[in-house]
Amino acid sequence: MKNRAILKIIEMLYKSYEVDVRKEKPFEVLIHGILSARTKDETTYPAQRRLLKVANTPQKLMQLPVKHIRDLIYPVGFYRTKARHLKKTCKILVDKFNSKVPNTREELKTLPGVGGKIADIVLLFGFGNEVIPVDSHVAWVAKQLKWTDSKQPEKVREDLHKIIPEKMRPFINQLLVEHGKKVCKTGRPKCQICPVEKYCPSSRLKNTFMTIHKKINL
Repeated sequence: MKNRAILKIIEMLYKSYEVDVRKEKPFEVLIHGILSARTKDETTYPAQRRLLKVANTPQKLMQLPVKHIRDLIYPVGFYRTKARHLKKTCKILVDKFNSKVPNTREELKTLPGVGGKIADIVLLFGFGNEVIPVDSHVAWVAKQLKWTDSKQPEKVREDLHKIIPEKMRPFINQLLVEHGKKVCKTGRPKCQICPVEKYCPSSRLKNTFMTIHKKINL
C-alpha cells in the first residue's frame, strides 16, 4: 500500500476516535501493563488503583505478602500468577535498577510478566518513545489493511514501524485498538459503518460487489 493511502487512513481514523497519548509515571504504566494481560480495562484500572493506593513504589510493593497483592488485584485474569510477577518485578527494580523502571525494551523484557507488548506500552506511555505496542486488535486491523501479512506480534510491530512515520506511531496503538473494538471486530468487521472502508483492501462490501459483478458477467 502506498504511503499516501496509509496516511489518509490514519488521518480518517484520528478524526473518528478520541485518543490521548499522555505521559504517565513509568512505574504506574508498568503495573497497569502487567495487570492488563487477558483482562479488560474496566477490571484492570480499579485493580491498579487499589494496589497503588496501598503500595505506590517498588520498595513498598515488594514488601507486601503475595496473598495481600492477590487480594488487591482480584479479579484480574491470572491474578495469582500476576501477584507473584509483581512482587518479583519490584524486587528486581529495587536490586538491579535502583528502584527505577528501565527505559529500554531489552531490560524491560527481563522483568517477570513483561513481554514485547507491555515493554512497548511502558516505553510509549511512560517514557514518550515513538513505538507501536501490538495487541490482538492492532494485529487484526493491521492485517485487514494489508499493513502486514503476519499474525505474530513482533513481526507485525516490525512491519508497522517500517511504514508508519515516527511522529504518528504514538497514536497508532490507540487508534487501531478503538477501531478493532468498535468497528473492525475480529472475524466480524462492520464494513458498512467503517470510516476507512473505501481504502481497505479487505472490505467485505467491495469483495461482495466484485463477486456479484463476476457472476453477472459469466
